[in-house]
Amino acid sequence: MLGPQTAGAETGFLGVLTLGAGEFVSEHYHPYSEEFLYVTKGSLVVRTTGEPIELHSGEGALIPRHLPHRVENPGAEPAEAVFHLCPLAPRPELGHVDTEDLPNPHHAQLSVQERS
Repeated sequence: MLGPQTAGAETGFLGVLTLGAGEFVSEHYHPYSEEFLYVTKGSLVVRTTGEPIELHSGEGALIPRHLPHRVENPGAEPAEAVFHLCPLAPRPELGHVDTEDLPNPHHAQLSVQERS
């Protein structure tokens, strides 16, 4: 991931999301950031308050700040996407707000650090 801690970024961070068949990122929103999501392998579905958005390799979407969204891999093969969030939240714990129960809350969850 490229961000404040790894690259000295001051305006956002960039990472890669890999989801196996049937995996998903539980619903959440970003109160300070827009999220750009660009699929590089396979297909993903982004669920928001509107119609689901199907994204295939070579396609992307902009998710506005405050919009709850869930990212799913409905396919049989792994999917991969590059994501970029900007601007940064004032503190890392403010950057990502879960709105759906985590599927395995007793397992360690991915922690995305926006600012140190």
